[in-house]
Amino acid sequence: MGMNIGPGKSDDEPMIEMNMTPLIDVMLVLIIMLIITIPIQNHAINLNMPVGTPPPPKSPPVVVTIDVDFDGTVLWDNVVVPDRGQLEARLAQVAAQADQPEVHLRPNKLVAYKSVASVMASAQRMGVTKIGMIGNEQFAN
Repeated sequence: MGMNIGPGKSDDEPMIEMNMTPLIDVMLVLIIMLIITIPIQNHAINLNMPVGTPPPPKSPPVVVTIDVDFDGTVLWDNVVVPDRGQLEARLAQVAAQADQPEVHLRPNKLVAYKSVASVMASAQRMGVTKIGMIGNEQFAN
């Protein structure tokens, strides 16, 4: 163990400063020992996965296509829906079925967002659960 003696001090004066190097070394060794002794945490969740192959679907799903044209015109399977009330009536019929058909919403690239959002809001309000956006690749550019 050595002592730090600064310039201009004589050997007769007592040293006021404490040497911190050995204390820091001891603290680092204690921290390393603490890190080594901490048990490893295993974050695992046991799942009971189904065994075997799922049965094939009985029939292909029924698909309803809703197109929203550039001017906000709504088409239900290529048939124009004249107003919001008739659209909501058709969506309510879809939602009332036990096995709901898939609703594919296909907006035009030039249509205003509010037109598409209102169709989606109507579908949600009527209780349609199987809805998806189709043709999103046109918005990639």
